[in-house]
Amino acid sequence: MLYIMRHGKTDWNAARKLQGRTDIPLNEEGRKMAEEVRRECEEIGFDICFSSPLVRARETAEIALKGLGVPIITDDRIMEMSFGEYEGCENADLIEGSPIKTFFEDPENFRGTEKGENFEELFARTGEFLREAVRPLLDEGKKVLIVGHGAMNCSIVCQIKNLPIKDFWSFGIPNCKLIRLE
Repeated sequence: MLYIMRHGKTDWNAARKLQGRTDIPLNEEGRKMAEEVRRECEEIGFDICFSSPLVRARETAEIALKGLGVPIITDDRIMEMSFGEYEGCENADLIEGSPIKTFFEDPENFRGTEKGENFEELFARTGEFLREAVRPLLDEGKKVLIVGHGAMNCSIVCQIKNLPIKDFWSFGIPNCKLIRLE
């Protein structure tokens, strides 16, 4: 069984700042969210957890799985998508003509940002991660949790569910909600 979960909330989430690869910690609300999901994690009984190395994801995994004996392995391939010069920008999705507005409203026409990533790069690294790290464990019948980020998790959903880029955001990835994929 494969589950994904987005990290808990951060101050930048609250301020509607685009985080990307910027390493922002959880805020108190985010820590509380991670604590609240622990019982559900215990009921599922995960065998292993993969986490983005960014502190907001890693801390979410550590809090949610505390005392459950689940190994947490960080992997750079599941870091959030890089948004280059738009990281830290407030309400970047509302800026007319910006690639970030296109990213959220018309993903089929998103071509990346300067010094950031495009979908091809994101899907290449997350696809490799799924094939090399996750698929063998699923084939063994393991219960796997991936703790990551909004865009990165959407790329995993698209690959597992075979969704086209136009449906990139259709699944929805709320903070600290366990989502079963298979």
